[in-house]
Amino acid sequence: MTIKTDNRHLYLQVIDRLKKDIEAGMYREKEKLPSEFDLSKQLGVSRATLREALRILEEESVIVRRHGVGTFVNAKPLFTSGIEQLSSVTNMIRQAGMDPGTIFLSSTTQEATEEDMKRFSLKEPEDVILIERVRTANGEPVVYCMDKIPARIMPRNFTHEDNSIFSVLEKRENKRITYAGAHIEPLGYHDKISPILNCEPETALLVLKQMHFSENDEPILYSVNYFRSDKFSFHVLRKRV
Repeated sequence: MTIKTDNRHLYLQVIDRLKKDIEAGMYREKEKLPSEFDLSKQLGVSRATLREALRILEEESVIVRRHGVGTFVNAKPLFTSGIEQLSSVTNMIRQAGMDPGTIFLSSTTQEATEEDMKRFSLKEPEDVILIERVRTANGEPVVYCMDKIPARIMPRNFTHEDNSIFSVLEKRENKRITYAGAHIEPLGYHDKISPILNCEPETALLVLKQMHFSENDEPILYSVNYFRSDKFSFHVLRKRV
């Protein structure tokens, strides 16, 4: 099982070998890898070389290391999307062939903060509605959603059974969201949200903050979504200019 030597650094060859073994099913998702001693012996490399390979594989989220427990194969994300594509969470789940659902947590009406007034271009304070929900895929919690929308825009007949706010705004208020400004950042374990999403202690969250606009450039929805990083991945197409 020892790796074949080529002109590349040995740790790069170890990375490729472990990835191939994972793809081939030798090591399955969430399965524990052999100890560093055993794995370095099997591959015919030093433990220092193996550790460097494992460090990079962890950065790439191929594996996860649990202190005092061992090294495990990470589960592949179920949902992947180009961040340049604006799609509701509902559609992302459906496109993966799964059934979207919603667990309602709370809905409160509050006076707009200074940040809200800037986000929604408000000249005077007015009420905004904050909705907190958990989105599910085949019954499993995968996204924690916090949505803010001016009360005058929010449909009065909105119910907690409605999955997509995008669809509700378009069908009932004739306000179609066409683009959004987005910011994404990684977040470690969150004391409140991670347990709600059934995250393991080492499972990070991807926080997507978006200000959504209508086709008339009206800011109508601000959302902060916490995605399980073991379920979702985002990518972007970059072009040279």
